Amino acid sequence: MTDVQDIQRRLIELDVEHRDLDAVIDLLTLDGHHDQLQLRRLKKRKLQLKDHITLLKMQLVPDVPA
Repeated sequence: MTDVQDIQRRLIELDVEHRDLDAVIDLLTLDGHHDQLQLRRLKKRKLQLKDHITLLKMQLVPDVPA
């Protein structure tokens, strides 16, 4: 397996986790009895995933000489 394939596989895993977190956050927000601390932690994790996804996508783009 190549590095590109590893990165693409990891991107898929992170995308799934990001979507799952989004669904959980939506459910907790709709429920009137949600824990604010838990909600903040989930949102923070979602942002961390987004940042990690962005970094991995940048690794897939070939460097362009200046």
